[in-house]
Amino acid sequence: MSTSPNVPDAQESYRYENAGPPRWIAILFVVLFLALVAVGFMGYSTQTKLTDSIAKSQDQTRVLSAQLEQANARLADLKAHVEVTEQKLGMTTAELAQTRSRAESIRKEQKTSDERLTAQLGQVKQESEQKIGAVATEVGGAKKDIEATRNDLEATKIKLDRALGDMGVMSGLLARNHDDVDELRRRGERNYFEFTVHRSKNADRVGPVQVSLQKVDQKKGRYSITVFVDDRSVEKKDRTVGEPVQFYVKGAARTQPYEIVVFEVGKDQASGYLATPKEAAAAAPAPKPAS
Repeated sequence: MSTSPNVPDAQESYRYENAGPPRWIAILFVVLFLALVAVGFMGYSTQTKLTDSIAKSQDQTRVLSAQLEQANARLADLKAHVEVTEQKLGMTTAELAQTRSRAESIRKEQKTSDERLTAQLGQVKQESEQKIGAVATEVGGAKKDIEATRNDLEATKIKLDRALGDMGVMSGLLARNHDDVDELRRRGERNYFEFTVHRSKNADRVGPVQVSLQKVDQKKGRYSITVFVDDRSVEKKDRTVGEPVQFYVKGAARTQPYEIVVFEVGKDQASGYLATPKEAAAAAPAPKPAS
């Protein structure tokens, strides 16, 4: 008997009916198992990390708590310091206001003092300028006077001269009149004693000596005198007007004799001067001769 090609035979049907589960199911189970293992491992790892993180968070929390306590303590100290500072600031503000008030008063006083001082300085400057102007005027006048005096001195210097005395010693500057004697006094080189003596039996006192006029020749301008000094008498006969008549005195330098110069003679009288050295000691005048 022939069979139809579209109908499987009984052996083949039995082979299909007795075959096990498909292989893909086993593979699926394996994949699921591995997935579960992976999920479990990941869960374990995540839990471990979470535990570590929680531990770290707790540590950080404890650190932060300690820092917070320190911050609170510092804050308390700062608050106390702020309160003290506020109290001091209140006092400082009052003191500052007082200081500012005092400074303003000092500034006003200083301004007033400066204005007063400026006014005084202006007045002093004005007075000084006036005085300086007056002094300048006086100085100008003094310069003119000095110049005039200098000219007079030059003119006097030309008139004054020297000559050999009757003892052969060069005389000092010679005066010809009263004005010349005044000039010699201003120079201060010697002591000068002016005199006018008259013919008489009695001697006239002239400085540290005594002089007696013995004879006068008015026409010829000659005269004779006797000088009393150091308890002795010195005769000077027939001398000429303007001639230095010299004699020495005890205590005076031998190089500087006393000098008598007669610059004018009249009837029974003679006028002139006695010149003595500056350093010479005053000679004791001799007693007047008996009449």
